[in-house]
Amino acid sequence: MSRLSSATAVALVLASLAIHVPASAQAHPPRFQITVAAQARREPVTGMVYVAISRDNRRTPIEQASPTGVPLFSRHVENLAPGEAVAITDADPGHPLASLRDLPAGEYWVQPFVNVYTKFARADGRTVWLHMDQWEGQNWKRSPGNLLGDPVKVTYDPTSSQPIALVADKAIPPITPPADTAMVKRIRIQSAILTKWWGHPIYLGATVLLPKDYDRHPDVQYPVNYVQGHFSLGAPGGFGRGGEFDRLWMAEDTPRFLYVTLQHPSPYYDDSYAVNSENNGPYGDAIIRELVPAVEKQFRAIGQPWARMLSGGSTGGWIAAAHQVFYPDFYGGSFASCPDSVDFSYHQIVDIYKDANAYYFDKGWMKVERPNQRQPDGNIQSMMKDENHYELVVGDKSRSGGQWDIWEATYSPVGPDGYPMRIWNKETGEIDRAVAEAWKKYDLHEILRTNWATLGPKLAHKLNIYVGDMDSYYLNDAVEKLKEFLQKADNPKYTGEIVFQRRAPHCWGPRPAELLQKMTGQIDKYAPQGADLTSWKYR
Repeated sequence: MSRLSSATAVALVLASLAIHVPASAQAHPPRFQITVAAQARREPVTGMVYVAISRDNRRTPIEQASPTGVPLFSRHVENLAPGEAVAITDADPGHPLASLRDLPAGEYWVQPFVNVYTKFARADGRTVWLHMDQWEGQNWKRSPGNLLGDPVKVTYDPTSSQPIALVADKAIPPITPPADTAMVKRIRIQSAILTKWWGHPIYLGATVLLPKDYDRHPDVQYPVNYVQGHFSLGAPGGFGRGGEFDRLWMAEDTPRFLYVTLQHPSPYYDDSYAVNSENNGPYGDAIIRELVPAVEKQFRAIGQPWARMLSGGSTGGWIAAAHQVFYPDFYGGSFASCPDSVDFSYHQIVDIYKDANAYYFDKGWMKVERPNQRQPDGNIQSMMKDENHYELVVGDKSRSGGQWDIWEATYSPVGPDGYPMRIWNKETGEIDRAVAEAWKKYDLHEILRTNWATLGPKLAHKLNIYVGDMDSYYLNDAVEKLKEFLQKADNPKYTGEIVFQRRAPHCWGPRPAELLQKMTGQIDKYAPQGADLTSWKYR
């Protein structure tokens, strides 16, 4: 038989087989069909459309979606018109189920949701679409203007070609900030620096806890504890709840500070990480040049570097350490608890410089998954791949508003498409060594090691770090690496402290009373001659 006739025969066989393939196997029909109701939003939507699926409705399905939670499926849409439907099918990504085809038949509670993006024509020439924070702290589940529908109970049949219709007919209302009190004040300013860079109004804020008897001492100026951390409009320290911190703050012998939390959500996360970034923009400059001066002018701060202290935990711990490193002359001391990775050879437990994959250890005949979170006894709570895969379902191009994505938005170079370059393939975990090399400009250990001759004299006595040796996210390992360097550093010697707490989880650090004493001691020891060290210690 000739080659031509063989090929023809094969084609005829395949054609005959195709005739008998069921239609449902040839094309995947829509499973969920989601419509944005015109009464909820009149403008077209660019963003992410989700459906969350739960076996119960004790909390809504959307509330239950998380890296270890209920199934969430998504589709990116552009210019989706009011009243127009979009289908989420078994071809769309999901987590923890990769596809709707993996969802068993049964009765479920399902809920539609739409995460609305905003167009940013940035000053760097890139145009990107991201979720604009609405002063909720970059939380898509509760962000004003996002759209959702009520949970409904449905019967799901994976063999049915009949779509399940859902309607997003509610818009989340605006946030109402807490009211100021006699001792808790809030400010919010539009940043000229960030507004110019993003091509869109960007706001910064601060919540200020005044010291006891602030109004009775109108001539006193105060040192400031800039408490770094995730977005919150609540009172610093949880003041006003009647607990331990309240008793400390109002005690007769407590040193009188201004306690200030800062609000600087970015279009990528609830917290900008407070440094200048190719993707996030010049948040470091904006905080130093706009927000801090606004706070210190309005609330009678001493306004000198020796009287500016930094503290914070986790994300805030990294910012507290990083700001002392990046702006060594601006602050007088940093007291960072459980900081995010201060050495990227331990980015949690991934060595971005040497490891081939973030999700697995390759043992040749098998791959061992890398954990993401643990309990102090070592029991694993979640895996690296799962949190990353969940973020990918929530938003591609580092747009999930999640932890791993903000690290990319902060540390990575901007990519050709205007979005952050991936440190690793989000699906497979394969690490990009070129991007890892670019991250070194934010690797605090690397910065200190290579610049100690100039940075050491400015901050050898200012940098303090506290962490549990069983930190839930393995953050203690990077601190160990930094400590090894600092203990050997010379010209000058390091005189701060790095403290590990036995079997403590995330986020261990000094309690407020101890922290205030440490800060007061730092100010008393290093304030310049003639500085006022008494008026703000009134009883």
